[in-house]
Amino acid sequence: MEQKNLIIIGAGPAGLSAGIHAGYFGVKALIFEGNIPGGLAAEIPLLENYPGFENGITGGSLIEKMVEQCNKYSGAIHQFEKVVKLDFKGKEKIVKTDKSEYITDAVIIASGRMPKTLGVSGEDEFRGKGVSYCAVCDGAFFKGKKVIVIGEKSPAAEIAVYFSNLASKVTLICLRSTIEAEKILIERLVGKKAEILNNVEVKELKGDVVIKSVILSDKNTGDIKEMETDGVFFQLEEIPNSQLAEKAGIEINEKGYIIVDEKGRTNINGVYAVGDVTNHPVKQIVTAVAQAAVAVNDIFEKRGI
Repeated sequence: MEQKNLIIIGAGPAGLSAGIHAGYFGVKALIFEGNIPGGLAAEIPLLENYPGFENGITGGSLIEKMVEQCNKYSGAIHQFEKVVKLDFKGKEKIVKTDKSEYITDAVIIASGRMPKTLGVSGEDEFRGKGVSYCAVCDGAFFKGKKVIVIGEKSPAAEIAVYFSNLASKVTLICLRSTIEAEKILIERLVGKKAEILNNVEVKELKGDVVIKSVILSDKNTGDIKEMETDGVFFQLEEIPNSQLAEKAGIEINEKGYIIVDEKGRTNINGVYAVGDVTNHPVKQIVTAVAQAAVAVNDIFEKRGI
């Protein structure tokens, strides 16, 4: 087994921030990322509320800058090395990946969240054939076409705004009575003449080789309508990636988020969690990077690693 001072699980904004701040303390952290760095943050078409970028910045560009800074000040980012098991029973923590095993004194879990599916008929069938969970990845294929965005909160409104400058028609379908989004986003959608349908249930996705339409039901009246579309982009509330942590004895709440205190500590000594995987009430990049800084500072003060 390889011995490491600090292991960070996940290379999204929280994990990268943890790596950067560890480097400031002279700690060479090892960061595991099962895919490419960034997580859901890399899919944000335009981030306008992150300090220091008056005209906004794409999520991908921000992540690129964070990766460069992390590589400069901290240890290694192991891309495509997936953590498969955690053992926190002893003083030394064991992290097993699909490539090796590691021992460390401290662990920061920054595993983030994954997209939630709606589970309706046709969703799996047309995934990659007009159904997508990443607007930045697939948006270019829908230039000048009809697009439906399905969600309940600000991320759905952000994607709808993004498509309002790209698609021929954008419809934002909100599954609740009203969409929970910042006023500025709603104003932009209205200004772009995007259609917003509130309190709607998605019954079915239909098509042949690719998606062609969506069957909708009005929750107030029960009326059924079929809406033609070339693409459907899901932006639902995400699911925390806390399964391995729970198996290792980390406490989670009823929604699956890791329970932490104000310094990111979990119920197991030496194990921290930061970012979207935690029960912190605000799920934003700015809060995720701040949580990571606080956790690393606490690790350094308590352990002097």
